[in-house]
Amino acid sequence: MISRIAAVEACERTHERCCRERGGKGGRGAGRRPGGVKSRAALADLSSVYDRPPHSPAASATRAPDAPRERGIALVVALVVLLVLSLIAAALMMSLNVETHISGHDERRTEALSVAEAGISEGISRIRSGEVPDTLNPRMATQIFLTGPGTVPVLGNDSTGLATAQPAGKWLIYSAAGRSPQALTVTYKTDPTHTKIYRYDRTQNPAVQTTSGSPIFVITSTGRIGSDTRTVVSEVFKRPLITNLKAALTANNEVHWIGGNAAICGYNHKLTTPSGAGGDGRFGVNTCTPWEVGSNDVYGCWSTDSVYSGGTSDEAGVPAPDVSNQAGFYAGPWEAIGMSQAEFMAWIGPRQDPSPTNPTGPVYLDNDGVTQNVSGSWSLGGGTGEGFLYVDGDASMSSGFVYKGVIYIEGDLSFSGHAWILGAVVARGAVHPIKVGGGGTILYSKDAIDVALGKYASKFSTLSFREK
Repeated sequence: MISRIAAVEACERTHERCCRERGGKGGRGAGRRPGGVKSRAALADLSSVYDRPPHSPAASATRAPDAPRERGIALVVALVVLLVLSLIAAALMMSLNVETHISGHDERRTEALSVAEAGISEGISRIRSGEVPDTLNPRMATQIFLTGPGTVPVLGNDSTGLATAQPAGKWLIYSAAGRSPQALTVTYKTDPTHTKIYRYDRTQNPAVQTTSGSPIFVITSTGRIGSDTRTVVSEVFKRPLITNLKAALTANNEVHWIGGNAAICGYNHKLTTPSGAGGDGRFGVNTCTPWEVGSNDVYGCWSTDSVYSGGTSDEAGVPAPDVSNQAGFYAGPWEAIGMSQAEFMAWIGPRQDPSPTNPTGPVYLDNDGVTQNVSGSWSLGGGTGEGFLYVDGDASMSSGFVYKGVIYIEGDLSFSGHAWILGAVVARGAVHPIKVGGGGTILYSKDAIDVALGKYASKFSTLSFREK
């Protein structure tokens, strides 16, 4: 501050000198400014200018014209930034909505697949129960509808319609209420002409062929959740028990033909053999040859003792009509069908007495609950059955009795009429010889045995599972 005043005073003195020199020409003292006070005032004003801070209001006043332009640029920048942020937020919201939609769609498709798998389970259950006809008709088709009993659509020949077995009001949508491509459907796996059924037999190469083994079922199920559907196709077969049936009639005692036109045939017969066929044996008028399969034949009669024929009876089998004095009779019925004793007793169920008129499924006839003590006796006649019939005692089969499957008798067996068996009979023979006569007929059938045991004893195996 002092140095600035000194500089101003020096300028002032110089100015006065110049004025005196000019005054010499125009008069001494001409143009002279009053010294002292006026100069000090000027110096004060000048110094006040130098002393103002650079950002004082007064200094800023010189830049005032630029301020509106700077504020305008800031506003534009703010608007651009806001626009960019808005676009980013909109993009994020759109992406979130798309992801939510995709996630919901995927979740519904996953649920639809689970529903379709539930339909496969019902199809297997209805095959096991026998409601899906296992008649080896290559054109068989069964459809299970989402409807109650009494409102099932009428189908054509070779077709069966069933109402769903789901609890009322809790239906999963894996079928349709009427005839539709989305109806739950069960068929056999067949060749393109629908004349031959494919089967599974692990002893064959290839295992899938058309000559032997368990028939392969094809189940088609469409699950639906909202507008999303998934269709799956599963090929399943009944895993057969490993049976060990030696003949059409297997005995642990003498076998006597006691007259009449009894017939025992060890040739393998079709499941579709009509009841009563083969009543005259293989070589009589009412022959069984039209229903022979052509493979998997067995003895007509196998015994640990002697076999005596008589009357007009007919006996046939491969490699011989009968075989005597053999070893290796079963310890119990479980050995005949490849189970342990514990498995068999758990499967066969509680004892029954008297015998049901139409023995179906696993049936255990026993009068006292003591296994293999051969204390009971039953007459079987006039009824129709299938499955596995276990008789802990004696059995007499009379006219009108028709059975498909296996009958295992711990006691004595006798025929007193035209009973007809498609499958196999095993008789231990407790006291008396096995008496075959009176027109009794036993036709060996591997298919009948496999179907009967498959329906009631076998578990299902999945051969393939794919989405359509």
